[in-house]
Amino acid sequence: MKLYTAKLAPNPRRVHMFLAEKDLWDTIERVQLDLATETKVPDHLGRNPMGLVPVLELDDGRFLTESRAICSYLEHLHPEPNLMGETPEEKAFIEMFDRRVEWGVLLPLANWVRHGHPGLAVLEKPQIQDFADASSEKAKAAMVWLDADLAEREYVAGNRFTIADITAFAAIEFARLVKFKPWEIHPNIARWRDAVKARPSADAGLA
Repeated sequence: MKLYTAKLAPNPRRVHMFLAEKDLWDTIERVQLDLATETKVPDHLGRNPMGLVPVLELDDGRFLTESRAICSYLEHLHPEPNLMGETPEEKAFIEMFDRRVEWGVLLPLANWVRHGHPGLAVLEKPQIQDFADASSEKAKAAMVWLDADLAEREYVAGNRFTIADITAFAAIEFARLVKFKPWEIHPNIARWRDAVKARPSADAGLA
C-alpha cells in the first residue's frame, strides 16, 4: 500500500499516528505532497477528485480517501492494538466521541487556521477573516466542554487511548499555527495532552 500525505495538516496526522500506534509506520510507502502545489493537479485529482490528503492506494490500485475510512480499514486489517472499540457498546461510544471532536474541535480549529493564517492563503481562496474569527470563538467554546469531559475520564472516549484521542490531539496541535494553546488555560486538557504527547506516535510524520 502507498499513502499520499502531507506534513503538519491535521487529517494526515491522524492517519500517521494511527499507523504508528499499529506499528505499521515502516510498512507503508509514503509520498509527501506539497499542499499548495501538488494536490490540485491532474495526477492527484485522479486519486481524490476533491484534491485532498491523505489518500491510501490499495494493493489492487483503488484509492481510499477520508481519514476515518482509512483508519477503519487499517483497524480491520490489524485489529491489535485496538483503537476503535472491542464490544458493540465500546465501538459506538468511541465513534461518538471521535465524531464529536472531529466536528466540534477539529473543524472549527482547522477553519480558524486556514482562514486566519496568512501562510495558508494559497489554500483558501478567498480567506475570510470573519469566518476565522467566528471559528475561533467556536473552538474556544469547544475547549470548555472538552476540558470538562476530560475531568471525568483519563482519555477522550474513556480510560484508554483510542482514535478519538488521535483526532483531538491532531486538531489541537494544528492550532499552534495561530498561537492557540488551550493546555495553558485548561488543566485537564494539559494533563491529557502531556499523556498523548509522550506516546511515540505523536511525532510520526513530523521529521
